[in-house]
This record gives sequence, structure tokens and C-alpha cells, in this order.
Amino acid sequence: MKKELNSSQSIQEFQKTVIACRKCPRLVRYLQGIHKTYPSYWCNPVPGFGDPKAQILLLGLAPGRFGSNRTGRMFTGDASGKFLYKALYTLGLANRPTAEDVNDGLQLVNAYITAVVRCAPPQNKPTQPEIRACIEYARQELKLLPNLKVVVALGKIAHDGYLYLLGEKQSHYPFKHGDLHLFDKKTTLIDIYHPSRQNTQTGLLTMDMFLKVLSQAKKIACNK
Repeated sequence: MKKELNSSQSIQEFQKTVIACRKCPRLVRYLQGIHKTYPSYWCNPVPGFGDPKAQILLLGLAPGRFGSNRTGRMFTGDASGKFLYKALYTLGLANRPTAEDVNDGLQLVNAYITAVVRCAPPQNKPTQPEIRACIEYARQELKLLPNLKVVVALGKIAHDGYLYLLGEKQSHYPFKHGDLHLFDKKTTLIDIYHPSRQNTQTGLLTMDMFLKVLSQAKKIACNK
């Protein structure tokens, strides 16, 4: 039976609901196979992470097989996380520049990180039914972040996922790095390339580019 969000549920309780999810058979089988090879890996849905009073939400794609799926925390333990947390620390949105494991003392300041899909998918490619099923958790999570003012979409899938939650057409709001989309007086969507190894090593995304857009998100959040 599907467990629904209630008005008194805390972030911590909600995260337990996410971790217990087994809605997508293909992803469940995939994680079970990884766990047989790597028994120490997390191999469960990865919950969101950060400041429950955050004004800034960073929305990613899905856990990496050898990153979040290994450690159990968003963007922890892989190249994407090394890039992301260095940027967050530079802007005062994290208390340390690295994310190694769930016991490293990392804390986010005025920021919260979640993803469109919470389980590591084969070849890092979730299916549309998996995205539609899992993004409902993001819808519920947004309700538990009452101070939210800016959503930073880390890549096109995150961008499209947020538009889906709002009931907006993708054709009306195309993804473009650095673009801002204002849907109401409360929340702004900002597009940014995903800090994947492929994007950062090819130069499609540099640290200066990332910091520029993220700084803009912080400025908007603080001025609203």
C-alpha cells in the first residue's frame, strides 16, 4: 500500500518512506544484483539531504552506481559530488568542500539536495514510467520545504521533471544553461548543466560557469 504524506510528517519520517520504496521492479532487481557483488553498498533508494529550512533546492537526475548508491547520500562519493560540494562550500552553502561518506560531518546551509529518481538506474537511464513514479516523492518533498524560493535543475531531466510537477509544458520552457524561469511570485527555476564527469572533463561545464549560475540562485533566494 502506498504511504501518503501527511501534514505532520517530518523530513526525517519522509526520508524513511523514500528508503523503504520498492515501486519499480527493474530498479529493485538492478540494486539487488549490485548488492550481491558489493555487499557493503547502500543499494536502496537515496533520500534527500540538507537544510530543512532551505531556500535553495538542487534537483538532480539519479544516484550514481558507485557514488550515492554506494554511500547512501546524495552526490557523495563520486566525481559529480566532488565538483558540486566544492562549489557549495565556496558559496557558503556547505560547511566543508568534500563529501566522502555519511559520517563525514557534511552539512548544507540554506540548501537541500534531492533527485528526480532515487534509485541508481542501469546505464544511468531511468525509464519514463520510473521517472513518473519516483518524482512524486519530489512533489511531496517540496511540501516539506516551506521556505523554498529557488529550484536549481541540474540537467535537462531535472528541468523537465520540475516542469512536470508544475503541470507546465516543456516546449514552453526549454532547458538552457543559465536560464531563469519564473512561474509564480514564490519560486524561480534556474537551469544549470549537470556536474557529471562527462560534462566537466569535456569543458562543457567549468567551475566558473557553475559558480556563476549558483551565485545567481543564492542572490535570488536571499533577495526574495
